[in-house]
Amino acid sequence: MGYPVKSPKKLIEVGLPLDAINVAARDEKAVPRRGHPQTLHYWWARRPLAAARAVLFAQLVNDPGYQQGGGFKYGRNKNEATQERKRLFTIIEDLVKWENTTNNEVLERARAEIHRSWREVCDLNKDHPQASTLFNPNELPALHDPFAGGGAIPLEAQRLGLRPYASDLNPVAVLINKAMIEIPSAFRDRIPICRLANRAAPKQDLGLEQAWPGATGLAEDVRYYGSWIQQEAQKRIGHLYPAVEIAADMIKGRPELMPLNGRKLPVLAWFWARTVKSPNPAFSHVQVPLASTFIISGREANTSYVEPVVSGDQYRFTVKKGEPGREAQQGTKVVGRGANFRCLVSGTPIGADYIRSEAQAGRMGTRLMAVLTEGPQGRVCLPPTSHLEASARQAEPTWKPDIEFFQQALGFRIGNYGMKKWSALFTPRQLLALTTFSDLISEARERIFQDGLAAGLPNDLEPLAAGGLGIGAYSQAVTIYLACALSRLATYENTICHWNIKGGSVGQIFARQAISMSRDYIEINPLEKMSGNWAGGVEWVADVLDAFDAAVPRGVAQQLDATTQEMSAGKVVSTDPPYYDNIGYADLSDFFYVWLRPSLKSVYPELFATLAVPKSEELVATPFRHGGKEEAEAFFLEGMTRAMHRLAERAHPEPPITIYYAFKQSETDVDSKTSSAGWETFLGAVSRAGLQLTGTWPIRTEKQGRSRANASNALASSIILVCRKRP
Repeated sequence: MGYPVKSPKKLIEVGLPLDAINVAARDEKAVPRRGHPQTLHYWWARRPLAAARAVLFAQLVNDPGYQQGGGFKYGRNKNEATQERKRLFTIIEDLVKWENTTNNEVLERARAEIHRSWREVCDLNKDHPQASTLFNPNELPALHDPFAGGGAIPLEAQRLGLRPYASDLNPVAVLINKAMIEIPSAFRDRIPICRLANRAAPKQDLGLEQAWPGATGLAEDVRYYGSWIQQEAQKRIGHLYPAVEIAADMIKGRPELMPLNGRKLPVLAWFWARTVKSPNPAFSHVQVPLASTFIISGREANTSYVEPVVSGDQYRFTVKKGEPGREAQQGTKVVGRGANFRCLVSGTPIGADYIRSEAQAGRMGTRLMAVLTEGPQGRVCLPPTSHLEASARQAEPTWKPDIEFFQQALGFRIGNYGMKKWSALFTPRQLLALTTFSDLISEARERIFQDGLAAGLPNDLEPLAAGGLGIGAYSQAVTIYLACALSRLATYENTICHWNIKGGSVGQIFARQAISMSRDYIEINPLEKMSGNWAGGVEWVADVLDAFDAAVPRGVAQQLDATTQEMSAGKVVSTDPPYYDNIGYADLSDFFYVWLRPSLKSVYPELFATLAVPKSEELVATPFRHGGKEEAEAFFLEGMTRAMHRLAERAHPEPPITIYYAFKQSETDVDSKTSSAGWETFLGAVSRAGLQLTGTWPIRTEKQGRSRANASNALASSIILVCRKRP
C-alpha cells in the first residue's frame, strides 16, 4: 500500500452553481458563433466550453468547508466556508459566460484560485516521499483527456493554465486537438509569411510594425493562402459553374425580371431532385422527381417556388413568385411519415421499398428543378436551362474516395439506396471541386515555403510532426487549417445537404449525428458568396485562430488507445468517453478522413497511415460489428473497464477524476420495462475499475430542439461523475 496522499475535498465534491452553468451551456450551444472552437472543424456531441471550464475549475479548487481526517485538517468554520463558497461560485458564474471566454481578468482570477489551492495541497503533502515530482508548488499538474474527441476539455484546461495532453484513437480527433492546443502556441506572435514576402511594398502597408499577438499571424496566412487557392480554383474549375443569362422566356409572367433581361447572373446554387422510373407501366420510361417540397424561398417578401408543367409523359419546371399552394408545399411527397411519393405524370404512389430497389439497381437519377442566382437587388430564383444542367454533368473527376463504408454503421441510413462508397455521396462536379481544392492545399504548402525563403527565413526543413518550428513546419501548419476549411466545404458540398427554406441557407450533411438519405438536395457553388463556400470556410477557420490565446502552456495531442495509454501518469484527468451505442464516431469521421488524408498524409504520416479511421478497437457498442447486442455490450464493458482502470491507476492521486457521461434517456424491453443499458453498463465499468463516486452533477450539454432530439429518444444532458480511487 502506497504512502497516503492528503487531499482536501474539492469544490466539485460539495457544490456547484448549476443554474448559471446550465444557462451558459444552453446559450453557447444555441447558435454557432464566429471564433468558437467548434467552428474550426466539425465533431459530434461536443461539450460546451462553459461546462468544461466550470468542471475543471471546481475539480482543482479546494472546498473551503472544514475537513478533518487522514491525518490532516483543512478548511474553515461553517459560516466562513459558506461565504467563501459563494465567492468561488461568483468566479464560476463569471467564468462560464461566453463573453468572458477570452477575458484575461476573469481568467486570471480563476487561475489564481487554482494556484492557491494547489499550493495548499503541496504544503499538506510536503513530507510525501514523491513530493518533488507530484507536489511542486511552482508548477500545476498537467491534464490529460484520453477520449479527447472535439477537444473542449484540453482547450479549457490550457485556458486555465494547465498544460493539456489530449489523446484519442481517432486520427480526425487528434488532428482537431493538434490544431487547437498544440500548433497555435508553437507559432505564437509570428509575423505572417504573406507580409514578409512583400517587403518591397511600403513597410507601413505591410503591418510589419504592428504586433501579431497569439495566433493572429497564423490566421492572416490562412486567409491569404486560402484566397490564393480560391483564385487558382476559379481558373481550373470556374467553367463548370457558368453564369445564367436572363432570357425572354424566363421573364414571361415575372415582371420583376424585366430589368435583368439579357444580363448574366452568377449561379449560387442548384436545386436537384433525385428521380426514379415511374412505377406506372404506361410511364415506366419516364424518370419522375422525388421532391419533398417545391418551395425555394419561404420569406414573406420574396416567396419563390417551383411549378412543374406536365404534358403527357413530359414535364418541365418553371419558377414562380407569390403565395404557394398546398401542392407546392408538399412537392411530390405524400403527406405522412416515411419516404412515400407520387408519380408526377400519373399520380401513381411511389413507396419507399420501390425507391430503394430502384436505387440499389442503379436506376436512380437526378433532375435540375431550379437555380439560385445573385442579382443587383439580391437573390433571384430561376428555372433550369439545358445548358446549366449539361455543365453540371460534364465534370470528370480525376480522383474520388472509393473507400467502402460499413453498411451497418450506427447512424448510417444510405446503404439501402445503393450507396456503398464515400464517393457515392457526391456528384462528379462536387468530386472534382473537392479534389481541386485538396490538390491546391498541397501546392499552397510549397508556395508558403518558397515565400518564406524569399523573405530571407532560414531553410529549415524539420517537419511539424518532429517538433519543427521553422519555415518547413510553419508551411505545414498553415495547410492544416486550410485542410480544416476543406472539411467544412465537404459538409456543404455533397448530395445529402438540404435547403433551409425560411433561412435561405444550406443545411450541412450532419444536421443529425448520422448520415441520412436526402431525396432532393442543394448543390452550392463553392466559388461564389453562398453559405458553405470555400472562402467563407477559410474565414470561419481564421476567426477561430484569431480568438486563441496562444500565450499559454503548449499542449500535446497524440493518437493513443485509451485502454493501453500511459499518458495519464501523474496528470489530472477529465474526460468525455463515447456513449455506448449513441454515435459511431469512427464510421462517421471517415467522411472527413478520406478528404484530409491526401493533403495531410505527408505532414502526419503516422496519423494518416491507414486508408480509413481505425474502428475495431473503438469503444462503441455497435451490434453489427461485434456479432450482436449482447456481444457489443460485453465488448463495451470490458474495454471501458480497462480504460477506466488505466485512469484509476495512473492519474494524479490528489484531485478527483471527472467523467462526462450522457445516454439515451431510456430503452424499453419486450416486457415494456424501462431501462438504460448504456448507463448501467458504463457505471459497471467505472465500479469494476476500482473507482468510487464522490459526487454527481447533471449538466445540460446537448442543444435543445435539434433534429434528432425532436423525434427520438436522444441525449439530453451529461452526468458529471466525480470519482476517486477506491481505498
